[in-house]
Amino acid sequence: MHYTCVLKRQKNEWYIGHTNDLKRRVMEHQKEWKCELVYYEAYQTQKTARERERKLKHYGSAWRALKKRIMA
Repeated sequence: MHYTCVLKRQKNEWYIGHTNDLKRRVMEHQKEWKCELVYYEAYQTQKTARERERKLKHYGSAWRALKKRIMA
């Protein structure tokens, strides 16, 4: 499986990324930035996970819609 994930830092900063090992990636970010996993989506291919990451990073409407769901 491949994942698109959203992590939140303490200062209300957000990280959006993709990985094939969600647990490892979250642990890496927790050590470095004290992040917490707030949302993830699972995909069968790396390509689709990467496309979703790109949409969230580059298309404001996609990120605003997701952020609204996360914050609710």
